Amino acid sequence: MKDGIAPEAANGRSGSLDGLVTTTATSPEGSPGAAPTGVGPLTGVRVLAIEQMQAVPVLTFLMAQLGAEVVKVEQPPRGDSGRLAQPAIVDERDESVGATFLRYNLGKRSVGIDLRDPRGRDLVLGLVPKFDVVAENLGPGRAAKFGVDYVPARRADPSVVYLRSPASAAPDESPYADRPAYAAVAEAMSGIYEYSRRPGEPPVITPVGGLGDTATGLYGLIGVLAALRHRDRTGEGQLVDVAMFDSMIAMCDVVANFWSLGMRRVPDTPARVPYILAGFRAADGWFMIQVVREHQFERLARAIGRDDWLTDERFATRWGWSEHLETEIRPAIERWAARRTKGKAAAALAELGIAAAPCNDAEDLVNDPHVAQRHMLLEIPRVDGVDQPVLVSGNPIKLSGTREPEGLTLPAMGEHTTAILGDDLGLDPDEIAALVDEGVVHQA
Repeated sequence: MKDGIAPEAANGRSGSLDGLVTTTATSPEGSPGAAPTGVGPLTGVRVLAIEQMQAVPVLTFLMAQLGAEVVKVEQPPRGDSGRLAQPAIVDERDESVGATFLRYNLGKRSVGIDLRDPRGRDLVLGLVPKFDVVAENLGPGRAAKFGVDYVPARRADPSVVYLRSPASAAPDESPYADRPAYAAVAEAMSGIYEYSRRPGEPPVITPVGGLGDTATGLYGLIGVLAALRHRDRTGEGQLVDVAMFDSMIAMCDVVANFWSLGMRRVPDTPARVPYILAGFRAADGWFMIQVVREHQFERLARAIGRDDWLTDERFATRWGWSEHLETEIRPAIERWAARRTKGKAAAALAELGIAAAPCNDAEDLVNDPHVAQRHMLLEIPRVDGVDQPVLVSGNPIKLSGTREPEGLTLPAMGEHTTAILGDDLGLDPDEIAALVDEGVVHQA
């Protein structure tokens, strides 16, 4: 509470951002439907996630790792479409769980509600006042069709923070609003594919996985935290609108910025740039070098035994580095690196103050000592006879005053339906059983 405002008092929530720092992490309680407690600075913040696949699940996954209680609303019978992704594992219930779901749902709870049924809609709207945040990315027009978009949610609770993540924007704000989209659609429209395309080759699609989804989740998290802070001060909720296309424009801002500064590449011609930023072959693979300043170029030249470059007029400007990269610079660097592994080549240059790194493959990454020290890969044990646990990313946000959560588990679809409807809406077991029998809700 700050400035005498305690918006949570009206609805029983404890979701203010003020005073929510804890210093002890605990494992989830053992009782059915229990959520992790006492974990992280967002402890007490409750998130109702009407989500699927990746963009919003990235956001809510980070909130869960920071201590928030995240409850997924999943559509029976299959739930979040990320459960159907491939590759997949088989869980202890003999159900397939897809890779997309595995990556972004540790530590969440699941309630199965049929949003196509008006009674299901009413259950969700009844839950809204019990939560601080509603986060939705059902696809074009679906939240409005089901009656769980911002307008009815705000009617249910004017103080709610509602995060909407469309592919483009609301129907009256963008000519692309009704188009279905995965991350690659927003990535392509941002210009980054054409910006990075090699001459005469097709663009590389999704070069870093779902960057459009991840960027949207990160910007969405910033928006949600800002809106919660605003509510702390004013008691007012609001709509947080973070479109995937907008997020990719911001993430790939170099495209429009360089264009506006005159760097306008002719299609299917080599890019002319005032720096060295490229991959080079070593004895066992590839490593990258980035040289953007004259003193860095001098160090690179001396490191590989090409002091003559320092008086060569061809390399007198940064533009010259790019123009002669393939004919002069690459062959010299790769001759020097041919006797070294990619790791040792990068390390030797890094010791001289040159930005360089090995181009790791998955096994390199998994065995990297930094990754282990920083807990950046979390293990999900398998129960289907495969020894190798599933690896998902850890939380890159490290806070000195809190410990990272422990014992996070993946929810079965509808695993916590009875607990949520009973605890938050006061439904008794017979009422819930009747809703299950009528197909309105699903209980694992």
